[in-house]
Amino acid sequence: MSLAPPRAWRVAPGGTVSGTFTVPGDKSISHRALMLGALAEGETHISGFLAGEDCLATARALEALGVRIERPAATDVRVHGRGRRGLAPSAAPLDLGNAGTAMRLMMGVLAPQDFDATLIGDASLMRRPMERVAEPLRRMGAHIDTQAGRPPVVIHGTPQLHGITYTLPVASAQVKSALLLAGLSARGATQLTEPAPSRDHTERMLRAFGIRVHQEARVITLEGGEDLRAAKVGVPADFSSAAFFLVAAALAAERPLTLTNVGINPTRTGLLELLKLMGADIRIHPRPGTTRRDLEPIADIEVSRAPLQGITVPEALVPLAIDELPVFFVAAAAAQGETLVRGAGELRVKESDRLAAVASGLAVLGVEHELLPDGLRIQGRREFCGGVIDSMGDHRIAMAFAIAALRARAPIEITDVANVATSFPGFEDCARQAGLGLATL
Repeated sequence: MSLAPPRAWRVAPGGTVSGTFTVPGDKSISHRALMLGALAEGETHISGFLAGEDCLATARALEALGVRIERPAATDVRVHGRGRRGLAPSAAPLDLGNAGTAMRLMMGVLAPQDFDATLIGDASLMRRPMERVAEPLRRMGAHIDTQAGRPPVVIHGTPQLHGITYTLPVASAQVKSALLLAGLSARGATQLTEPAPSRDHTERMLRAFGIRVHQEARVITLEGGEDLRAAKVGVPADFSSAAFFLVAAALAAERPLTLTNVGINPTRTGLLELLKLMGADIRIHPRPGTTRRDLEPIADIEVSRAPLQGITVPEALVPLAIDELPVFFVAAAAAQGETLVRGAGELRVKESDRLAAVASGLAVLGVEHELLPDGLRIQGRREFCGGVIDSMGDHRIAMAFAIAALRARAPIEITDVANVATSFPGFEDCARQAGLGLATL
């Protein structure tokens, strides 16, 4: 019998962190490996898979579409591909839980199929915008209905999609990926121009599955009609999960804390650049043999405590650190001087309004701040107050404020933490291993 997830945490104030450990596998890469494996010919082997609720929701949806998926071990997965046109209709709506990435990418997977499908999710996901994906897919000939721009998403299969030339309004790996997945089965070329770099996991993995993806500057081109070949996918440790402990170490590691086997894809590691700008003591030890364009670069990351200085965040780095900004705000709150982040309006439409959620938490901790339409202005302080923080059911908000306890003078209680299991199963154990005094309530 499985244990119910905790409803709240109580984190003891102060302390130090140290040690060497590995966080779970990358969520974004695990989602994509399942989907491309399902569309490929042959059997795809995935190692290092993230067995979190979001990725398991993707696996269940693909199984409902006729894909056989085996898990000989928790982090090892075998996907028996059915080819680009081989998926089967589901008897019921596909429930993707809290997984926004899964829903948006599945829109691209399902748009060129010859059957209809409906995508739903939990209460949080049902509030999230989907037109940013639906609208360009319609330009490819897809027939997609949303409810006032939000789920449920009803996809009327359209096997005769056509490629498009499209400039993304904002840098978005999810939109880009959905269009590339649809483009696999479209007539002609799909050519996408990004206004700024976004995560390129999909492009790398498509190459690993034998698809030719051409990229010149910020223009990505894929020719439809190529078949995917099954591959072996090694999933590195998730940089977004490692981020919480990178900040923890920057604040409180008297002896170095080392995170091993971490994916350091340059489209994901904006947080490293931001922490270095603040004066963090970070050393990167790349793993050999991970520099090919179809592989994810991997490294061990060693961090020690150092005094942090407030900065004005370059807007070009915001898309490269968007998921890590909640814990970056904690680093900013502990830095000397003022930190300003603009251009982060995307945080308003994540699992929660993350800007508002962080601002609310900072107020509890006694941190002077200003909530802006697209960011935050934070005046750092040496020590935080304790108190009760509502995570708004958002896993990244919950984990970020657990790290804040390292600089608190009284315990911090964080409510509504069950959704941490969607992205970081075992966070509590890792936090305790690192040295945080975290208790579940």
